[in-house]
Amino acid sequence: MTLMPIFAAAAEAAHAPSTDSPLTVVTRQFGWEPRLFFSQMILIILVALVLARYAYKPLLAMLDLRKRQIAEGLENAEKTRKELANAQIKAQEILTQASIQSNKAIEEARASAAKILEQETQKAIATAGDIIAKAKQSNEAELARMKTELRKEIGRLVVATSSKVAGKLLTAEDQSRLAEETNRQMSSN
Repeated sequence: MTLMPIFAAAAEAAHAPSTDSPLTVVTRQFGWEPRLFFSQMILIILVALVLARYAYKPLLAMLDLRKRQIAEGLENAEKTRKELANAQIKAQEILTQASIQSNKAIEEARASAAKILEQETQKAIATAGDIIAKAKQSNEAELARMKTELRKEIGRLVVATSSKVAGKLLTAEDQSRLAEETNRQMSSN
């Protein structure tokens, strides 16, 4: 549609006899002016240079910086992930060690408690043995004392009974002889 007039103009130029070169005919047909073309080319080159220096280079630098920041962020994320994994492994190792140590401490406490219980049981048995031995000694001493008192009392009763039966007063010598005889008979029994 918009190309039709251009093609029509080009067809007329092709059928019309002309002495100009085909390049001149085409440039006239399309309205090409070399002065405008070269000035526009210079402007385009200047705009391209200005854009390259003040827009394209800073844009590329910003994109490069952004690319490096993203790469650093990914590296940091990977490093953090590895550190987290290592920290979790270390935490698990610490928990395992703590569990082992606590179990060991519990076993040591149990062994120590059993040892202390055994020692205290032995002490209690020894103390009970000492108490029993002391009680036996005390009983034997008390029995000996009571036997001695009983002998004295029996001797006194024998002397008193003998003097009443005989109807006479016994001398000190008779009394001691009777007491000794009674004690001998009691000791032999």
